[in-house]
Amino acid sequence: MCGISGCYLFEGNEAGVYNYLILHANQHRGQESAGICVYDGLRLIGKKGMGLVTEVFDRSDLRKLSGPVGIGHVRYSTTGTSELVNAQPFKVGYSKGELALAHNGDIVNSEELRRKLVFDGHAFVSETDSEVIARLLAVALTETDDMFEAFEDVMERLIGSYSLTVITSHGDLIAVRDPWGFRPLCLGWDERGFFVSSETVGLDMLGVEERRELERGEVVWIREGDVESKVVRRERKAVCMFEFVYFARPDSIIEGKCVYECRKCMGKRLAEEAPVECDLVVPVPDSGRTAALGYAESLGVPMEEGLIKNRYVGRTFIMPEQEERVRSIRVKLNPIRDVIKGCSLGVVDDSIVRGNTSRQIVEMLRDAGAREIHMRIASPPVVSPCYYGIDMATKEELIAADLDVPEICEKISADSLAYLSLEGLVESIGLKKRELCVGCLTGEYPTPVPE
Repeated sequence: MCGISGCYLFEGNEAGVYNYLILHANQHRGQESAGICVYDGLRLIGKKGMGLVTEVFDRSDLRKLSGPVGIGHVRYSTTGTSELVNAQPFKVGYSKGELALAHNGDIVNSEELRRKLVFDGHAFVSETDSEVIARLLAVALTETDDMFEAFEDVMERLIGSYSLTVITSHGDLIAVRDPWGFRPLCLGWDERGFFVSSETVGLDMLGVEERRELERGEVVWIREGDVESKVVRRERKAVCMFEFVYFARPDSIIEGKCVYECRKCMGKRLAEEAPVECDLVVPVPDSGRTAALGYAESLGVPMEEGLIKNRYVGRTFIMPEQEERVRSIRVKLNPIRDVIKGCSLGVVDDSIVRGNTSRQIVEMLRDAGAREIHMRIASPPVVSPCYYGIDMATKEELIAADLDVPEICEKISADSLAYLSLEGLVESIGLKKRELCVGCLTGEYPTPVPE
C-alpha cells in the first residue's frame, strides 16, 4: 500500500521537514522503509533507509535535505523484497535532467512492461514496479516537455493502482492518481505553498485547511509557483474497500467519507445482521475499535478494552514475512484478565485474512479465563487475492478461500463467528458498489489480472 508525500514551498527550504511530518502521519501505511528526496535549487538530493520515519531521519538529515520542493515515501512491500534497494523515492536520469518518483499501489502488468524496457536497453536497479513507472515516465519526457502529454502516454501503458508524487531537477512537483482511483491522494494549499499526502491526516499534521482529493486519472503539475491540473485518462471508479475497513486512519477523509463514521456504521450493521448475547464487547485494537463501538452501542452492551496493544509493535498484517507476523501477534496484544475472566465476549475485528491473528486472540482470551468467545468481523470474507497493492497475493494464504464460515470458526476455535455482508459493507461506506473495488471479496476485478 505505502504512503506518499510532496510539498512545493513559495518561500524557504524546509521541504525535507514538511515531508517528514506528512510521512509521520502516514506511517501506518508502511513500516519497512522511508525516504525523502528534495530539489535543492540545483539538483535532486535524498536519503532513504530501512525502518520507520523516526528511525531513518534525524535532525542533521533534515538540515541536509534543504530545498523548496520535495517528495517522500513510506513502504509496505507487495512487489519486490523488503530491502534497501527497493526503498523509495526512485531517482532516474533522462536526456533533459532527472526525476524522482514515489508510488503507492501495484501495477498488474509490470512484468510485461519491465521486459520491454529491458529489451530497449534499460538497466533496472530494483525489483519494484515503481521503478517501471519511473523509467516509463523518463522515456515519455524525453519525447515531450509537457507533463500532461507524458502521463497520457504512461497511463495508456499502465494497468493497476498508482498514486504518485514526482519531482524533477527543474523544480517541478507533480501529483497523480490512477484512472480507477484505487488509492487515496489529496492536495492542500495555504500561504506557505502546496502539499500532497496519501491521506488527509498528513495535511492535518501541517494545519492545512484548504484541500481537495485528486480525481481519478488526474495529473496536478506545480511549477514556477503556479498549479495546473488535467484529467488525462478515466476508467470506472474502483476505490479500494479495504481502505475503509482497515488501512486508512479513522480520522482520514476518503472520497468525502469520514473513515471513522464508516467503520462505526459497519459495527452497527453487523449488530443488526449478527447479534449475540454477551456480557462485554471487546475490540481487537486498533483497527477493530471503531466498529466495536458501533456494535456495542447497537446491542446495548458495554464495550471494554479486554486486549491491550503494545504501542511499540507495528501493524502485523503488513509485516513482510509470515513467521514474523505470527510471532509479533503475541508481542503486540495482551489480555486484561480481570476484565474478561468468566465473561461471554463479543470480540469485534475489522477482517480475517490469513487467520493467524484471530486464532491466537481466541487462544489468549481463553487462557485468560473468558467463558465464551463470539467473533464478529466488520467486513465480508476475503476469498480472492489482491492485485492492487495489498499483500495477499495468492488464494492459498486466505483462510476463507477454501473454508466456509463454520469451518473457519472451528479453525480459530471460537464459539461462534459471523461476518458483515457485502451489502452491509457497501451501505456502511456510503458509495455505490460499482464505485468500489471489492475484488478480494468477490473475485471480480475492475481490470484484467495476470494469469
